Parts: sequence; C-alpha cells; structure tokens
Amino acid sequence: MGGARTQVNKAHKSRFASKASRQIHRTSRTDKSRIAKPDSHRAAVKGARAARIQRSKTIRNEKRAALLKEKRASTGSASPPRVVVLFDLSSSTNLVKVATDLLTLSSEEDTKPFSNTVAFPTYKFRLTVLEAPHGDLLSCMEMAKCLSIFRAIGLPSTAVLIRDLPMDMKRKQELKKICISHLASELPEDCKFYPADSKEDLHKFMWLFKEQSLSCPHWRNQRPYLMSQEASLEPDESNPGTCSLLLSGYVRAHSVSVNQLVHVSGAGDFQLGRIDVLKDQCPMSERKSSNSMDADDMRDFQVIQTLLPDPMKQEPLVVENVPDPLAGEQTWPTEAEIAEADINNKEQKLIRKKLPQGTSDYQAAWILEDTDDEDSDNSDEESDGMVLDVQKDQTTQDGSDNSDVDECQLISENFDDRTEADTEMADEESLTKEQIEAEIKKIKEAYADDQEFPDEVETPIDVPAKKRFARYRGLKSFRTSSWDPKESLPPEYARIFAFDNFARTQKNALAKVLDIDEGSVDDCAPVGSYVRLHLKHVPLDLATRLCQPSKKSPVVACGLLQHESKMSVLHFSIKKHDSYDAPIKSKEMFSFHMGFRQFFARPLFSSDDLNCDKHKMERFLHPGRFSVASVYAPISFPPLPLIVLKTQHGEPPALAAIGSLKCVDPDRIILKKIILTGYPQRVSKSKAIVRYMFHTPGDVRWFKPVEIWTKCGRRGRIKEPVGTHGALKCVFNGVIQQHDTVCMSLYKRAYPKWPEQCYRSCDTISQSGMVSA
Repeated sequence: MGGARTQVNKAHKSRFASKASRQIHRTSRTDKSRIAKPDSHRAAVKGARAARIQRSKTIRNEKRAALLKEKRASTGSASPPRVVVLFDLSSSTNLVKVATDLLTLSSEEDTKPFSNTVAFPTYKFRLTVLEAPHGDLLSCMEMAKCLSIFRAIGLPSTAVLIRDLPMDMKRKQELKKICISHLASELPEDCKFYPADSKEDLHKFMWLFKEQSLSCPHWRNQRPYLMSQEASLEPDESNPGTCSLLLSGYVRAHSVSVNQLVHVSGAGDFQLGRIDVLKDQCPMSERKSSNSMDADDMRDFQVIQTLLPDPMKQEPLVVENVPDPLAGEQTWPTEAEIAEADINNKEQKLIRKKLPQGTSDYQAAWILEDTDDEDSDNSDEESDGMVLDVQKDQTTQDGSDNSDVDECQLISENFDDRTEADTEMADEESLTKEQIEAEIKKIKEAYADDQEFPDEVETPIDVPAKKRFARYRGLKSFRTSSWDPKESLPPEYARIFAFDNFARTQKNALAKVLDIDEGSVDDCAPVGSYVRLHLKHVPLDLATRLCQPSKKSPVVACGLLQHESKMSVLHFSIKKHDSYDAPIKSKEMFSFHMGFRQFFARPLFSSDDLNCDKHKMERFLHPGRFSVASVYAPISFPPLPLIVLKTQHGEPPALAAIGSLKCVDPDRIILKKIILTGYPQRVSKSKAIVRYMFHTPGDVRWFKPVEIWTKCGRRGRIKEPVGTHGALKCVFNGVIQQHDTVCMSLYKRAYPKWPEQCYRSCDTISQSGMVSA
C-alpha cells in the first residue's frame, strides 16, 4: 500500500539540454545577451543544413538514375542476351531436354533450335543457354568465369529447376521440400525453387526471371568481356605457326576498344588486328523467331562496320622487362667524386669498432652489436641490429677473405637449389608409381615435422655451418631491425615491373575504361553489339584446340586494363579449403584462377604481419587461417577472387585453396627463418655449456655475435667456444634449466619460383540442375 502512494516526481529535462543552457541561469542579464548566439551564426547553421539536404538529395537522385540506367541496359533491345548456365546436380539429369525446352518456349511447335541464343519478344529480352558437362570441373569453371558459380568467386543470381516430379500434388510438395532442405545451405538466401516439368512451369520461371534484378560481382563489371558464340581461325601466311583467332559474340559490361589488349582464358594475352561489328543475329524486333531461321541465315554475318587499331594509340603487348646489360656498368669517377671518397675514408678511419676474432668483412655486415658489459664498453650505443666494420686489416683474419665468402655463398646456393629440386620432383612426368608414392610420403613427413618443430634445422656435420648458412643473417628484432628491399635481388627481378604509386595507377586505368565508354565510335564497339574479334599472332596449335568442334564451352575473352599484361609479384590472401586433405607445400605447381585469368604458378607462402614490414615465410599452407601467397604473374588490379586447383598425378583437378588478390608489390620482404638448436651439457645458474648446435670452433666464433634464446624464455649470448667439437659457453639473463633447449634464429630473404610456362593447355591437366544467371 505504501509503495503505491509513493510520490514519483517528473524527470528533469536538463539531460536533454546543452551544457551552455544548463549554466545560463547563473549569469547576469547583461551577460546573457553576450552568450546568446548571433543571428549571423544561426543563418550560417541554417544554410549548412540546407546544403546537407541538397547534397543528400543529389546523391539519392544519382543512385536512382544509375539504377534506372542499369535496369534499362539489362532489359532493353540493345542489351546483350542474358546467360543461363545449366549445372546438373545429378548424373541422371537430362540437360539437353531442359535446354531445348527453354529455347523453344517462344515457338508453339517443338522444333530443334539452331542456336543457343533466342529472342523472347513476350518477355522483352534475349536468352543464351549453356550446358555445363557433368564432372568436368575446368569446363564448368570456364563457364562460371562470367557466371561466377562458386561462392569463392561470387555467386550470382541462382535458381533451382526441379524435374520429374509426380503428378500427385501432395507428393509433389513433399519432394520439393526435401530438395529445398538439402540444397538451401549451399545456395544464397534469395535462391528460388521451381518445378520445370511442363511449359507452363517454364513460362512462370521466365516471367520471374524477367523481373529479377541480377546480381553481378564487382570485378566482372570493371572490364569488357565476350562469350564466344562461334570460334574460328585464319592462318597467317607471313608468320608460320601462328594465325588469327576469330571470336564472335556480344560485348558485355563495357565498350571494347580495338586498341586495348585482350586476354583469352587459359590461352594468354593478344593484340587485336581488327573488330568487325556484325548484324545482330538475334534481334528483338525480328518478327519470326530464331527457331524458324534457316541454318544458312544464322551463318550469314553481315559486317556493318570495321574498326582498325591506331598504331599510335594501341597498347603494346609487353610481358617482361628487357634489362639493359650495360645499366650496371661503372664509369670512371670524376675528380670531385674521388675527393669526396677520400674525405669519407678519413672520417671512417676515426670510427673503430672492435670485432670478435675471426670476423670477416662480409660477416660484419650483418652481425649484431655485443651489448654485454663484461666484454664491451660500447653498451650505450644504440644499434638497429646491424653493424659495419671499417678496419680492412681484419678482413683476412681466420682465412676469411673475399674468396672464402664467395665459396660460402656458392655452397649455400647449392644446398638451396637442392632443396628446390626436391620440391620440383613431384612435377616430373617420368616418375614411376613407387617414386610418386615415396615423394608423397616424404612431403607428409616434412609437413608433420614442420607442425611439431617449426623452422628447426640440423647443422650438417660434413659442411661447416658458416658455409652452409652463409646467406643467412641474424636480427636483433624481427619487427624493428632494418632490411633493405633492394638488396641482393635475384635475376628474375630484372624481368618484372613495379609501380611508383599503385593506387594512382589503378585509378587512372579504371578511368580509361570509362573514357572508352564515352569515346568515339571509330575505335570502340558499344555494349550489346554483336562483334567479331580478330586476335593476331595466336599459336596455331592453341587456336586449333580452342576451335575444335567437340568443345562445348564457349571461349571467354576479356579486355585488359592498362599494364595488365606485364609481369610482377602478386600477393594473394589465401586459405586452404576444408575439403582438401593433402599437404600444400611452398613452390609447388598450382593452377590459379583469378577472375578471368587462368595461369600456372609456384606460390611462396608467408604470414601477414600488420605491424611489421617483414613477413615470415611458411613452408606449408596450414588449414584454418589465412596466409599470403606470392607469385610471379601478370599484373591485375584488385579486387579479384582466387581459386587454386591442384592436379595430383593424372587425377582430376581438386580445389586446394580459395582467396583474393591482396596487392602487387615486388618490395614486400619475405624472410625464411631457420632455428639452430643445442642442448645444455653442464649448467651453472645463468651459464651453460651447450653442444650439438655447431661441430667446429670456427663456426662458434663465426656466429658468436648472434643472440641466442631458449624455449623457456631466456635470452643470452655466446661467450666462447669450448673444446674442439663445437661446444660453446653461453651466458643468459636468468637461471637456465638442464632440460631447456638453446636456439639461434637466422634469416634470409626468400622469393617465389619463376614459372616455366604460365599458360598451358587445359586438356593436359584434366585427363581425367542448377541454373545461374
């Protein structure tokens, strides 16, 4: 009773007031006029609000106009035909019957269509029907390049047609619900299921298909492309072994210019000899249907206009950079340069740094500063992990001259080449079945060792460690120590291209596509026009394979943006697919499907460290997390999806990984890390005698400046060698345990493997009903 009579006061409205208004009662009347905002300020606020409203209205109108333009472009008479690809979800599905029923909807009589493209005046759009062969993954993917059937590439608008349903309505609904429950998890949320046993069912599907707004991946709308209705070739008499590849089809997404390069999926990049704008073979205004056309009429291509390239504007077909062999030659120095060098030498003589005995000039370029107070008095000098020696008289100590350094590098390169040769053994076609099984077993064992003991290697007994690991160096801090990205680059870097400002280059390349859309009719074919592309200098065997009659899938040709034919270093954000169980090793051969491109590469896997300019190399692609795959490949502008396929010794290609293009950057530093391990023999508080890390006292003195650490978290340094078998005395920053393991981290820069053949025949690796629009 008491609670109901409790007085509840109304909440004060000051919580909605500003801070100035809550303090206004404390000021005098004379100050209130001074605190109040002037009329000019109120007018400015009112004008700013009107400007914001006007800006929002302008953006809204622009979006509405763009949406209306896109809808008119996809449903108008000048728009290219809509493409429907039929994928059978069962081997018993008759795709030919479904395709025939769709193509004959516009005719009352059941006649066999002469073409896979028909016009539907009733629905006011044209339709192209393609059949994906069951079980042929590569052929399905080539059709999916424009339709993006896989979710990794970007799933477009999808519908499921259900056939052979019973006549009983109750049983029909039950089977339809069973199909939906089995397929709903693998398809988009807006996917619809339609019965397709009769023409009435197909007409219902066509009406809904007409009103449906088709989703399209972003990367597909950035470049013009064409799906060939017909492919043929013309031999080139002037260049034996080459020909001109002729592809006929509708231009999609953007206008195609005769001056730009064209990429044929799985074949390569080519220049255009000319473009023939042909009469539309399937016009919307044609009164008689395409099914009633004669076969001769379908082959009668009438050329309306011929576009020829301009030699001054045509994009050159440049793939690799041709380095100048004289670019690295040195000229005789001038007197000013000699005088400057003398002054620098005099200044350097004043700077002396004491190095351990046996330290060479080469080793001094990457050893670390010894900061212990027991052995050095230079502990107050800041070091970034590198130190240079200026005393030339110490370069000959312990026999470490320049010839010794060259020998060390040669032995190290031989070991690395031997390791890469082991990786390439799996790609040899001459291996027997027993050798293939042994190679697979070896890779699985290496994968298990990498998971249990990552980066750990054994020091060879027959080769000195300073020669075996001559190309490695120590880093005081992996994150903060400097590493020059231009240092000791491989010969392949002379063949690639780099950008001064990649973002600006991409912006200019995309702007040129819009300029082509708004350009003159003399050098470009507009969207929706039926054209014949003449691709010149195509290898004869390649063109013959593309034009073979047994090839059911269309040839996909894509217009390239500026610079997209040049080679560089591409980095992909990649993740191992859950269905792939075999280990994926770095520098193995894989088939990359990136947007419209298909090429072969040997990726180098690495971690993606956001707060560091150096990235650790990974020997295997581990499941459950994203890594970065670096390859030599033609330049492409992101965003682009990626699908990685792996062929295992004659078997059909399997989906190994998925991802997307991250960036194009040859200066991205990837470091290969190795860990040399040793075990304490005798321990005394923070000191220990460690063995089995090295086998000679010379190796101990060589690696003495490098910091060591233990698996229990201690850090220390090498004090001196002990005995003649490579034992070493170490000092740590805390008490060392007898069961602990002493480690030393060494690094060297790693690079991808140059592909021997970027494009190969799809048939060499493929020895071996869902509807998307």
